[in-house]
Amino acid sequence: MKKIKVGLGTCGISAGGKLVFDKFKEELYSKNLDYQLCETGCMGMCYEEVLVELELDNESFLYSKVTVDKVGRIISEHLQNNHPIDDWLVKSKGVSRQDDFLNKQTRVVLRNCGIIDPSSIDEYISENGYEAIKKVLSSYSPQKVIDEVTKSGLRGRGGGGFPTGLKWKLAHNEISDTKYIICNADEGDPGAFMDRSVLEGDPHSVLEGMMIAAYAIGASEGFIYARAEYPLAIKRLRTALSQCMAKGLLGKNILGSDFSLNIKIKEGAGAFVCGEETALMSSIEGKRGVPKLRPPFPTQKGLWGKPTTINNVETYANIPWIILNGYEKFASMGTEKSKGSKVFALAGKIKRTGLVEVPMGITINEIVYDVGGGIKKDKKFKAVQIGGPSGGCIPASMGELKIDYEEITRTGAIMGSGGLIVIDETTCMVDFAKFFLNFTQKESCGKCTFCRIGTKRMLEILERITEGNGKQGDLELLEDLALKVKCSSLCGLGQTAPNPVLTTLKYFRDEYETHIFQKKCPAHSCSSLVTYRIIDELCKGCTLCIKSCPSGAVTGRKKEVHKINYDLCIKCGKCYDACRLGAIEKI
Repeated sequence: MKKIKVGLGTCGISAGGKLVFDKFKEELYSKNLDYQLCETGCMGMCYEEVLVELELDNESFLYSKVTVDKVGRIISEHLQNNHPIDDWLVKSKGVSRQDDFLNKQTRVVLRNCGIIDPSSIDEYISENGYEAIKKVLSSYSPQKVIDEVTKSGLRGRGGGGFPTGLKWKLAHNEISDTKYIICNADEGDPGAFMDRSVLEGDPHSVLEGMMIAAYAIGASEGFIYARAEYPLAIKRLRTALSQCMAKGLLGKNILGSDFSLNIKIKEGAGAFVCGEETALMSSIEGKRGVPKLRPPFPTQKGLWGKPTTINNVETYANIPWIILNGYEKFASMGTEKSKGSKVFALAGKIKRTGLVEVPMGITINEIVYDVGGGIKKDKKFKAVQIGGPSGGCIPASMGELKIDYEEITRTGAIMGSGGLIVIDETTCMVDFAKFFLNFTQKESCGKCTFCRIGTKRMLEILERITEGNGKQGDLELLEDLALKVKCSSLCGLGQTAPNPVLTTLKYFRDEYETHIFQKKCPAHSCSSLVTYRIIDELCKGCTLCIKSCPSGAVTGRKKEVHKINYDLCIKCGKCYDACRLGAIEKI
């Protein structure tokens, strides 16, 4: 059957993918054309959505930025008259406009995303789906599974980077009548969408990974903790679970073996702290999501006091591939201590925003320039923020740094789950640190004094600095507070909350000092520290700035040079945005 596949991940839908899908359905029906129309997940090129792939006679044609009004031409010219529209294609036998984006990627976790219909278990099975669990149940002991995962070098992709095989071994060795397996899909980092995209595009790979993990540790009950803000991911997970039950891949005596497993979905309410494993388990138990002191660790005493293994979406999605392809192949990728590949959500001031999977050991510059296409509007690359609110900022001067758990940690940041926000010269690093600290301060559960109050005091200092009221001693106080919060908080949220502040202080201290002592924002981003000036030689008196000014600060007659009354100016920047001639500058 000839196929038409429309990208209907969240990014595709937000770009109009559902309308495109419905238009194809309408046109195919009205023209009585025999094509299989199906949906697929995000293939990573979010910047090119809506993506439509035609699979015709063993040849593939990938169209980008498809809109409803383009559907008719694609059908009439390509499907009916066999004339591909090259100007709209990004990839085919004769067109390869996105090779730079794909060439340095190694797709293990994303192997099926954008390729299969995530709502079809048969399509997953056609790509060797569930062959790994069959192999395990037929010829592997639980210990052999743990050995394979250990030798692969896979580390937890949720942020901490703890060796997956060791975690499974600890849970396996515990004696208990009941054990649990949990998938942490509570992805709460601003700018991160890795787990969501995998669940939307290939939910069965995650379920299969959970099955293998459950068999290895001896668990019979599993939970997927997914935030309720991911309705599409949850919908496709529910479909996948029901399909597995229907095919005997979940429930009692799976595939005729002695292994039984049930998996349920628990929808989280969006609390960032519930990404921390002990808070997550409390939430599943129906309690308030508040972290607990460790030890005991979850592998010893976890959900309802029973041994529990928790891994994130990306970790589980790696498992079937490792079992089928062998630990050696996975271990051959990456660095000595960081094996395999890593999924990143590219966001911020980068040309190619989207989802990428690169081998460990690739440099930051390679991700930003080779995969991401460089900085938007060819501005100057300033830094990357990696690891979300728990991570830190790494300056462009360290662009040759390799993506490796230990290397990233040495900078003061952490790998995190895979959010990578690219920053250009127009971003104020003090304001950027304030944004993330504001997030973690609000998301603090309030249990620890240092996290609850310390982050609040830190935020007040940052707010004062960005408003032009910083004073001598602020940076020393800020640093002292940050280190105390880091050392004294109970859980990972509090312990890592100061990271964005500490890394920006480490690498961009001059920006802080300029804010405090010169009352200037070098990036011209902090409104309280910006002054707008009209350049007489460029002003043509078009009056656009006058019309946009809400305070009446801009005056002047048409076709004459305008002026700004600084006593009335509220520094909103609307005149700057309205000017089409570049006649207003920030100073």
